[in-house]
Amino acid sequence: MAEIAVIGTGYVGLVSGVCFSEIGHTVTCVDNNPSKISSFKAGDAQIYEPGLKELMATNTEAGRLSFTVNVQRAVQDADAVFIGVGTPTKRGDGNADLTYVFTAAAEIAAFLAPDTVVVIKSTVPVGTNRKVFDLIKSVRPELAFTVASNPEFLREGAAIADFKRPDRIVVGAETERARDVMSEIYRPLYLNQSPLVFTGRRTSELTKYAANAFLATKITFINEMADLCEKV
Repeated sequence: MAEIAVIGTGYVGLVSGVCFSEIGHTVTCVDNNPSKISSFKAGDAQIYEPGLKELMATNTEAGRLSFTVNVQRAVQDADAVFIGVGTPTKRGDGNADLTYVFTAAAEIAAFLAPDTVVVIKSTVPVGTNRKVFDLIKSVRPELAFTVASNPEFLREGAAIADFKRPDRIVVGAETERARDVMSEIYRPLYLNQSPLVFTGRRTSELTKYAANAFLATKITFINEMADLCEKV
């Protein structure tokens, strides 16, 4: 089983971290908000997701799940570091604000061990994984590491079930090391016949936007149909 660090304990980061520990990995979740970390340690998930609080308690007690504000402690021995911070829409132009992603990448750069896989789980525009790689490389030019894309497709209210029985697991990887580590991380789900799909990083980034856009299209279509039904 793998040693995993998860940077960011919002919805995506927290649910992913807890679920990774549930399938057997050792997970350390990191956040720069001490009060949030204290709440997690006390068993308060701070978000409502059916079953999440119980899984937090079970895996914390088993020693597979921990929470910290110490980035170095979480990252230095990790096989994979997942970045799951927010990418809010900018006011005005509507572009994704990648400040938190780049800040997280800069913070972990100093502590990464050789051959670590940095995994971007946040929803990011095409080409962001490459920018994260370049940023870390500028801080640690001697470091051998790789960056992979692994977008999430979790529905609020059904996130744990979606994680355990996904329609697909998309991984954008450019190196054999990244593919090997991600295969090992998701092996428990793959054994349950969850399809693990490897692509290039740019394809993986675009896949997330395609899925979001298709969902929005379906919702918009059925709302229009509902309006039509009301009229006729």
